[in-house]
Amino acid sequence: MSVFRPLIDAFWSPDIWLPPNTKWSDLEPNERVQYTDHRHLIYPLPMAVVVLLIRYLLEKYCFSPFGLSLGIKSTKPKKVPNNDLLEETFARNSKWNHKEVVGLAKRLDWSERQVERWLRLRRAQDKPSTLIKFCEKQVTWRCFYYTFSFHYGLVFLWNKPWLLNIDYCWIGYPHQGVTRDTWWYYMMSLSFYWALAVSQFFDVKRKDFWQMFVHHICTICLLSFSWICNFHRIGTLVLLTHDCGDIFLEFAKMAKYAKYQKLCDFISVVFIFVWLFTRIGLFPFWILYSTSVNAPQVVNQMFPAYYIFNGLLFLLLGLHLYWTHLILRIAYLSWNSGKMDGDIRSSSSDEITLDDDSNTKIDDINGALPNGTI
Repeated sequence: MSVFRPLIDAFWSPDIWLPPNTKWSDLEPNERVQYTDHRHLIYPLPMAVVVLLIRYLLEKYCFSPFGLSLGIKSTKPKKVPNNDLLEETFARNSKWNHKEVVGLAKRLDWSERQVERWLRLRRAQDKPSTLIKFCEKQVTWRCFYYTFSFHYGLVFLWNKPWLLNIDYCWIGYPHQGVTRDTWWYYMMSLSFYWALAVSQFFDVKRKDFWQMFVHHICTICLLSFSWICNFHRIGTLVLLTHDCGDIFLEFAKMAKYAKYQKLCDFISVVFIFVWLFTRIGLFPFWILYSTSVNAPQVVNQMFPAYYIFNGLLFLLLGLHLYWTHLILRIAYLSWNSGKMDGDIRSSSSDEITLDDDSNTKIDDINGALPNGTI
C-alpha cells in the first residue's frame, strides 16, 4: 500500500479538487455543517443492485399486468424456416444489398422475392414483442423513476434559495453544507444511472448503444465530480431540468405501445417543447452560463477539477444538440406522414424508410437519445 500512497495522495491533492487555500480538513463534517464526503460515492453501487431488483419486480408484477390490461400483446412473430446458408449470411450482416439477394437466390434456386421475404421475417423474429418494449425495455420503469425523481427534486428544492437565484450555488462556496434530502437525491440518481449503465448490456441492443453508454458514464462522472467538489447545488438544478422532459418521452412511448395514437401525438408534441425549453434553453443559457461566467466571478480562483466538471457539462450539451437534431428530423418526417411517433428519440432497430405505399414510416425507433440524465 505504501507504494501507491504517493499516487493516491497526488490524486486527492486539494490543489486539484478544491479552490486555492482550501484543504480537505476545512471541509470535514462538524456539529454545525455536514459537507459532502467522497467516500459516500461507494453507496450507489450496492444501491444499484437494489434498483435493478426493484425494476425486475415492478416489471414482472406491476408493469406487465398493467400492459396486458391495456390490450398490449405479448406475441412475437413466428420463426422463419431454418436455412443454413441464409442464417450464416445473416449472422455476418443483417442488411443485404440487391447484389447479395440475387446471389443468394441463385444459390438456393429461389426467387429474389422469396429471399427478401425470408430476410424481412428473420429481422422481425429478433424484435421484441410490444409488451417487452413496454416493460423490459424500461419504458414504464423509466417513466416511473423520472416522475418520482422530478417531483422529489422539485419538492425539496422549492424552499432552497438557489432554485430562484442561481448565484447562491456559488455564494459561500466551498463552505456549503449538504442536507439529508440533497444526499438522497444524489445517491438515488447515481444508483439509477449505475443500474442503467449495467442493464444496457443485457437489454435489447440499440444502434445508439455507445452514445448511451458514454452518456451514462458522463452523467455518473458529472454527479461524482460535483459531489467531490461540493458543487452539489448546481448538480441538483441540472438533475431537475433534465428529469422533467423524460417523463413525457416515456409516457408517449407507453401511449404508442397501447395504441392510443392521439394521446401519443399530443404528448410527443409536449415532449418536444419541454425538451427544447430545458435542454436547449435552460441548460445552456441558465446553468452553463452560471458555471462558466458567474462562478469564476464569485469564487475568484478556479481549480483543475472545476474545468473538468464544466467540460463534462459542455460535452453533455454537445450530446443534447446531436439528439435535438434527431428529434426535429424525426418529428418533421412524422408530421409529414400525419402521425407522431412515440419513440421519437430512437433509431435502434430500423432505418427511416418508405413503406410499400410510399408513405413515410418510422418503425419502432428505440433510443436515439439517452434516457435521462444529468
